[in-house]
Amino acid sequence: MAVNKFIKFLLFFFNLLFWLSGCVLLGVSIYLKVHKDGNLITNEAIPGIDLMIAIGVIIMVLGFLGCCGAIRENRCLLLIFFVSLLVIFVLLVALGILGAVEEKRVKDWVKERLSKFTPLSTQPEGVRNDLEKLQAELKCCGLVNGPSDWTKVPDSCRCNATETDCKSSAVYSTPCSTKVIELMEKHMEVVLGIAFAIAILLIFGMVFSMILYCQIGRKDTATTA
Repeated sequence: MAVNKFIKFLLFFFNLLFWLSGCVLLGVSIYLKVHKDGNLITNEAIPGIDLMIAIGVIIMVLGFLGCCGAIRENRCLLLIFFVSLLVIFVLLVALGILGAVEEKRVKDWVKERLSKFTPLSTQPEGVRNDLEKLQAELKCCGLVNGPSDWTKVPDSCRCNATETDCKSSAVYSTPCSTKVIELMEKHMEVVLGIAFAIAILLIFGMVFSMILYCQIGRKDTATTA
């Protein structure tokens, strides 16, 4: 029995695009890692760049395995590709469930990472400057406990008495960790949408690779018979 050429080349081009997207993601991530001028506080709370680099490498490796397995009709590479996609799919589902069930623990984890910057007045100038920018942008003060995280409250914490979260002492009462968590929650729908799209792609990749794997097996059996 011959291998279905349509399935073979469809899987090849799917994995070629998969590999190219991994290259782009890895290149952009490394550029941001080397040249980033982002905020140290948000980078600590949401370590996205390192995660992007890891994902880019994984996508490149899987795309290469899938391309080689499809074009060379190699059952071993196709099986490794299928198992890898299956593991990633299971982890993606598990992380989604964990994120929904352990939402409070995730918030505590963010606050724990940010608490290492306190007391704020003893931190390097770069950290203090980044936090002051964050305070002015998000209208917050301090990191975990509010204004009390500062020995001397900076001007970036000052506010008008008519503003929300502005205390009688004319400083914002909400700590920046709370604002960062709120930002994460606002963008959660986008993240879930991306995760859902990736899950659909993984399912298609697994189906095509297993179909090709079985067809190659039947062809080898018929050849040796």
